[in-house]
Amino acid sequence: MLLAAFCCLLPLVLPRAAGWLGGPVDLRRLAPLALLHLCLESLAQGLPTPCTRIWQRLLGRRPARTEPAGRPGSSFFPVLFAGVLMLPPAAAALVAVPAALIGQVGQPGPVRRLWNAAQLALAAFAAAAVFHLLGGPRLLLGSRFPGAALGALAAVLVFCLVNGVLVGTVRWLAGTGPAVGTVRALWNCLLPALLHGAGGLMVAVLWQGPYGALAVLLALLPLSISAWVSAQAHREQAAHRATVQALVQAVEIKDAYTRGHSERVGRASVLIARQLGMAEERIRTLHFAGTLHDVGKLAVATELLRRNGPLSEAERRAVEVHPVAGHDLVRELAFLGEAREGILHHHERLDGRGYPDGLAGARIPEFARIISVADAFDSMTSTRSYRRGRPVGEAVAELGRCAGSQFDPVMVGALVRALAEHDWQAAPPPPGGWDGEVPDIPLGVPEPARRSPAKGAGAAPGGPS
Repeated sequence: MLLAAFCCLLPLVLPRAAGWLGGPVDLRRLAPLALLHLCLESLAQGLPTPCTRIWQRLLGRRPARTEPAGRPGSSFFPVLFAGVLMLPPAAAALVAVPAALIGQVGQPGPVRRLWNAAQLALAAFAAAAVFHLLGGPRLLLGSRFPGAALGALAAVLVFCLVNGVLVGTVRWLAGTGPAVGTVRALWNCLLPALLHGAGGLMVAVLWQGPYGALAVLLALLPLSISAWVSAQAHREQAAHRATVQALVQAVEIKDAYTRGHSERVGRASVLIARQLGMAEERIRTLHFAGTLHDVGKLAVATELLRRNGPLSEAERRAVEVHPVAGHDLVRELAFLGEAREGILHHHERLDGRGYPDGLAGARIPEFARIISVADAFDSMTSTRSYRRGRPVGEAVAELGRCAGSQFDPVMVGALVRALAEHDWQAAPPPPGGWDGEVPDIPLGVPEPARRSPAKGAGAAPGGPS
């Protein structure tokens, strides 16, 4: 791909080739566009702009290392698309190169930066070539609409197509299905590209108007502010994920037998939620809830968590405080929202015999009903120190048997449908296996010890996992 990107730049050094699509390169446009894209791309990533870094060095200050707040790669397209519409293909391919190579200092590695530069150069070259072949520059100079707009739309679609094919190829080489990778990359590119393509068309028209580059700067100001706000939102979300991950790691250090259990419960909860058609914003919150459902184990004695044999009534009561302890630990984390109620009530039962509050039916929060099913499913399919994991089919059958009494049948049905569409990998035994033979015991475990025998008869899969 690097060779293909280099070939796109041949018209810059071969005068005869320079005229076949748009004529010679106008450095008075190329240089400002490349610099503007570099600065605005840094802003959109939440990083200091090159001008800021130079000013800090002039003052004798060492520029602080800042992690990018946005997603990797280019995320500010209006200037890039303006170059596609205003410059010959070879020159348009150069607009994004400085930002891809030096915009994110130290992030990512050199090979990844070269890949990003080549990917954007190829996509921009192809888009500019299509725009020129459709007569876009001639229509653009006369501001003839919708002709120029249709050409710009075609250029945006070609840009997304080339970009998606390149990303899909890389995912295929990395072991991901090429069709899935390409379609996802195309979809992720298309929506922002259409919006930014309109911005690029506006930039190109204004630049060639009576006010020139000054009008462009004024037009880009609101887009730049929007990009900066988006970068701060990405940074805040990254901080939330880091907080959740730190809590999960603390739990798994204390309870090594359940390592990976938190992430799997979060994943299973998301699978259920998608089957229910839950909004993406709530799904993100639910994922936090599923991942943190056992954070209250930090308040439980390590010896109880690692006990191989059965627990006494008093010990079982001590374990059953973990939902309340977990809720207390995350009470002040406002970004978790309704996830906190899911953590508190994920051991409630539909028939009211759960804990800590004995809620029943619809009084149990939706998040808690989802996590309860996901938690029990992963517990049953995971091999622990005290029992062997069960096949997925047996675990699903046990969930169905307890649907309506312990579990919400709607959530169980959603999990069954999700498992039919997605492969589920059960947790493998730890490296080296367990000490001795793992007993092959029934799925069920006793009811919570605090319930009376009359109310607590029967078996409940999963237990206080």
